[in-house]
Amino acid sequence: MLAGASDVSIQVGRSFPGLRERLRDATAAAHRELDAQLSSVDLTVLSGYRRFLQASAGALLPLEAALVDAGVARMFPDWLERSRGAAIAADLGQLGSAAQSTVSVPPLTRSGMLGTLYVLEGSRLGAKFLLKMVADAGDPRIGEATAYLSHGAGQRLWQSFLAKLASEQACDGDEAIEAACAAFAAFERAADRA
Repeated sequence: MLAGASDVSIQVGRSFPGLRERLRDATAAAHRELDAQLSSVDLTVLSGYRRFLQASAGALLPLEAALVDAGVARMFPDWLERSRGAAIAADLGQLGSAAQSTVSVPPLTRSGMLGTLYVLEGSRLGAKFLLKMVADAGDPRIGEATAYLSHGAGQRLWQSFLAKLASEQACDGDEAIEAACAAFAAFERAADRA
């Protein structure tokens, strides 16, 4: 038998999780905690919806700023189509409030950008569900302030993000996971302050 051949044979048939699966598994508890934290907010009443948007903006704005500072547009040339800062600011302005950063986030590495974007792009999936809840609101002002929740609808932003994530050969998975966990923590802190 060749040296090392047994090592190769041991690995045949094993399934090693990709970065997407590692991110999902590593952030599952934080995702559940954030969902539980925000579940008490009634999005069908103006004060509750405004609070939700303020909490979301509190984390979204500094996370997007950190992405820009790290050079996200070089990694994702469609960054301007992905960024939701202007959309959430417009929604809050329509509701008589202002979008403000309420948490600080550390600088991001290339791998950290992928972890942060995993959280931000993944939140679009939840936004579809929240948009349906908001549609039941009796206050028409809420229905007119949905640029943030509907941002990117009909585009394939999640799918194109996943393709980029899968193609990143030099990504440090641990750094990406750390940044994704930090992004969830930023949203939790912003929700506490809203």
